[in-house]
Amino acid sequence: MLKLSEIWVYPVKSLGGISLQKSQVTDRGLELDRRWLLVDDDGRFLSQREYPELALFRPEIAGDNLKITHKVLLESIDIPLRPVFNDSEAKILVTVWDDTIDAFEVSPSITQWFSKFLKISARLVYMPEESKRKLDPDYAISGNEITSFSDAYPFLIIGQSSLEDLNERLGVKVPMNRFRPNFVFTNGKAFEEDFWRDFTIGNLSFVGVKPCDRCVMTTVDQEKGIVAGKDPLKTLAKYRNFGNKVLFGQNVIGLEVGIVSVGDEVKVLTNSKQK
Repeated sequence: MLKLSEIWVYPVKSLGGISLQKSQVTDRGLELDRRWLLVDDDGRFLSQREYPELALFRPEIAGDNLKITHKVLLESIDIPLRPVFNDSEAKILVTVWDDTIDAFEVSPSITQWFSKFLKISARLVYMPEESKRKLDPDYAISGNEITSFSDAYPFLIIGQSSLEDLNERLGVKVPMNRFRPNFVFTNGKAFEEDFWRDFTIGNLSFVGVKPCDRCVMTTVDQEKGIVAGKDPLKTLAKYRNFGNKVLFGQNVIGLEVGIVSVGDEVKVLTNSKQK
C-alpha cells in the first residue's frame, strides 16, 4: 500500500521548507505554500538558481506569524500569516517566469531586512486571495485551475523509491530536500509517479499532469546554501533525460479542497503512458 510519508510547504518561494504532519489543500496548492515571494527592483522573482544562499533562510510557524530565521547569523523576523492590505496600498506587478502576477509588498522594513542579508534589493511580496494565477492551458483540467508563486503547478509529488534509486547511483547521497516536493510517498516502485494520472491521497482527488523537469537548483546544498557540485543533476541526466529535459517527480493538480495527513493512503486510479 502506498502511503503519504512527508508533507512540505515552502511559504516563501526558494527559501527553506516546513515539514508538516497535516495540511489544508486549497485551490492553489497547500495552505501557505509559496504565497510569499522575493523580487528584485524590476519585480522579477529571486530564486536559489542565482542566489543559493536563500536556502539559509528558515521559516517556521510561530502563532499568528511566519518566523524567518537566518540559519547562520541567527537573526529572525516575524511576518503576519494573514496580512491585511487596505485599498490605498497599491498592488505591484511581479513576474515568475512568463507570468505576471498582482501582489502587495509586505512592508518596507521586511524588504530592508532581506536586502541587508542578501546584499541586493530583495522586496518581499504576498499573493492576495484576489490574485488568480492560471495554469498553462495545455495542462489544465477545467481551464480555471490556479497556483501560487510556484514555478508552474500547485503540487509536486515524489516517491521515496525514486530518491533511493538515484542515491544508489551517486557517490554522495542527497536528501529529498534537493527536489522540494510537497508530497513524498513510500512503498512504491522507483519513478512510478511519472505515469500517474488520476490518484487520491486520503479522500482527496488529484491529477498528475506533467513530470517535473529539473534545473541547477537541485545542486544547491540546502544546509549550507551553496552549490555543491554538478550532482545530482549530472547523474540524473544520464538516465532520466527525456526530450532534453531531466525529469524527477510529478507535477500535480488538486481537484478538491480538504485535509491531507502523513500516513494517508495513496491510491492510483489511472495511469498515463506518456512522460
